Amino acid sequence: MAAIAFEVQMRDLGVVDYLQVWEAMKAFNEARTTATHDEVWWVQHPPVYTQGLNCDMSTLRASDIPVIATDRGGQITYHGPGQLVVYPLLDIKRRAKGIKWLVNLLEQLIIDFLAIHDIHGERKAGAPGVYVQGKKIAALGLRVRRGASYHGLSFNVAMDLAPFANIDPCGFEGLDVTQLRDLGVPLSVNQVQEQLSTELFTVLTRPN
Repeated sequence: MAAIAFEVQMRDLGVVDYLQVWEAMKAFNEARTTATHDEVWWVQHPPVYTQGLNCDMSTLRASDIPVIATDRGGQITYHGPGQLVVYPLLDIKRRAKGIKWLVNLLEQLIIDFLAIHDIHGERKAGAPGVYVQGKKIAALGLRVRRGASYHGLSFNVAMDLAPFANIDPCGFEGLDVTQLRDLGVPLSVNQVQEQLSTELFTVLTRPN
C-alpha cells in the first residue's frame, strides 16, 4: 500500500479571546469534508480559566478572572499572555490514528524541545502533560468529534504564574507549575512557536 502524505496549514492567530477561538474550532470541525486539510492554530489568550468536562469547580478559589466551561477533556487550567497554546485540528480518522497517538505526539514535542535546551521533561502516569522536576510546564486537554481533534496543548513560556494558585491545576491539589523563563530559557513566545511549529509541521506531514 502506498504511503499517504498529509497537508497541514499552520496559522498564527496572535492574542485572541478564548471563547472566540473555541467557537471557531467547533465551526471548523463541523464544516470539515474528506478534502479539508488539517490545520494547527497557534495562539495566546487573555487571562481565562477553562474547565474540562470532568472539572470539579470546588478547586477554584475566589478570582476576578473569567471562567469558561468547555467540551474538552480534563479538569481546570489557566491561560494567559506569555503562554503558547497549540490547537491541532487534525482528521485523526483519516490518519488511521487515535487520541493516544495525538497525546503522545504533543507531549513528545515539548519533551524534545526541552531537551534541546538541556532540560529534562517527563510524563506522569495518569496525568497528561509534561513535567520538569515534578512541576507542570505543559497541559493537555483534547476533544475528538467525527474523527477529528480540537482543543490542544498549553506551554508556559514567560507568563504570570500567580493565577494558577487559585486552582488545583488539572485537578491535582498542590501541583506546582513552572515555565521556560524560570528554567533559564529567555525565549519569547514567538521564538518558541517558531521552533515548535517547524518540528510539528515535519511530524504531521510525514507520510503515514
